[in-house]
Amino acid sequence: MNVYPILVALRRHKAAVILIVLQIALTLAIVANAFFIIGHTMARMSRTSGLDEDGLIFIWQKLPVVTGDAATIIEKIDAMQRADLQAIRNLPDVQDATATASFPLLQGDGEGDISLDADRQGKFVHAAYYYGDEHLRGTFGARLIAGRDFFASEIRHGQTLLGSKVIIVSKALADQLFPSGNALGQAVYQDGKLTTIVGIVERLRIPNMDDSNWADNSVIEPLRQDGFWTGYVVRARNGRTTEAMRDIHKALFALDPMRHMPPGAGVHPVTEMRASYYDDERGVALLMGVICIILLSVTAAGIVGLTSFWVGQRHRQIGVRRALGARKIDILLYFQIENLLIAGGGGVIGALCAVGLNVWLMKHYEMMHLPVFYVAMGVLAMLVLGQAAVLMPARRASNVPPVVATRSV
Repeated sequence: MNVYPILVALRRHKAAVILIVLQIALTLAIVANAFFIIGHTMARMSRTSGLDEDGLIFIWQKLPVVTGDAATIIEKIDAMQRADLQAIRNLPDVQDATATASFPLLQGDGEGDISLDADRQGKFVHAAYYYGDEHLRGTFGARLIAGRDFFASEIRHGQTLLGSKVIIVSKALADQLFPSGNALGQAVYQDGKLTTIVGIVERLRIPNMDDSNWADNSVIEPLRQDGFWTGYVVRARNGRTTEAMRDIHKALFALDPMRHMPPGAGVHPVTEMRASYYDDERGVALLMGVICIILLSVTAAGIVGLTSFWVGQRHRQIGVRRALGARKIDILLYFQIENLLIAGGGGVIGALCAVGLNVWLMKHYEMMHLPVFYVAMGVLAMLVLGQAAVLMPARRASNVPPVVATRSV
């Protein structure tokens, strides 16, 4: 079909064409970036921690205040923690328990560098630290693929990090330091302090939400941290999470009713914590999804309205073409190609606007770079939307009978 007559017809309706092109461009710019944000958010929400989270329980509480000098306070806090953990492990629905304030993808604040030399002049990697006792790896459910767990005699306790003689590392960290695969038993430096790798776990994500290239670089250090605010992770037996949570709460307050579990703390399943942790991001993604649906609907309605208006204006012209031998498919193709040109123009402008909007978001809101894939998919979506929206008015135009050409003669 000759496109020139279509372009001539469009020039007669410049204002309407410009408006619909700008509407398509604006919709594409917003939708492409919104879909990218939604996709990135969904990917973050679906990330795995590397652990078997089913049956894991997290406890966050404030221990009763004790008095004395610094050394005495630390010993008393450690004694309370050990008593709590023993009471929890004695429960029939509990498989194991450990004291730690960190958990993959949820919370944690320890990180540093693991290097092959003390002054980090050679190879080194950044890593997140998990502090816990000999029960931490097993309670987490991180699969040990080489080496051993900590011995009870290797566990330190206190508030000051003095460095450990042994550590357990994730496979990702071990492979970066020792690509040949001989990390087990190697002496390395943790923030400049000599230590030895005695175990390697298959995978253990870092505690925070960082998407950096060190997201799987984790270190387990044999340290039971002493503080009035303390966290425990408990693994319940299969299918007994609810019963274990109930018994844990009773056992802890039976042991010492002066402990404090304010709102936001307490005994919670990790799966519930993961879900609530992403509430804000889930809400933003849902809101963006609704906005995209509204924008796409308004754009589709605009295309339908404009095409319907043109069909009404060209009723006699269509009848003349039919009388001269134009088939229904010719009329249908005319409006489809006309809309394709409009949507294509809006798509090109919208792609440029999408990239410009992404650059502005990166500058002001730390937005990541918009992949070309999302821009291309946005353009394709606009073209498909335009063709779908114009289909009904175009079909109606193709059904105009040739006799219409003679009615006003």
